[in-house]
Amino acid sequence: MTYRKAGMVVVVIPLLSLSGCFATVFKGRNSSVEMTSVPDGATVYVDGVPAGQTPVKVRLKSSTSHTVEFKKDGYKPVTKQISSGIGPGWVILDVAFGLVPVVVDAATGAWYSLDDDHVKAVLEKQ
Repeated sequence: MTYRKAGMVVVVIPLLSLSGCFATVFKGRNSSVEMTSVPDGATVYVDGVPAGQTPVKVRLKSSTSHTVEFKKDGYKPVTKQISSGIGPGWVILDVAFGLVPVVVDAATGAWYSLDDDHVKAVLEKQ
């Protein structure tokens, strides 16, 4: 085998293996979630950490569920849950392409998706 052919094998085989990690390549580990409220201007807390004031987009880890709180002076706080789950389509695609995609997507958590990409809270006056 020539050096050129050997070099192509070294480059092409890993690329073909990784091309099947569909969830990692196309979706990634995080999801963008839009947070809105009525009225606007509520402070959003994700898992107890301030994330901004509505309207705001927040990048959240897809492999875990999240608790979102909306708070605004003069209004009752509102708590919402965002659940995480495995997307069966990603698993099926990875299994069809072999062990490497399964291992990569499972290890990175890219198989997971959040059940909401928009969370809206309607705040009531106290």
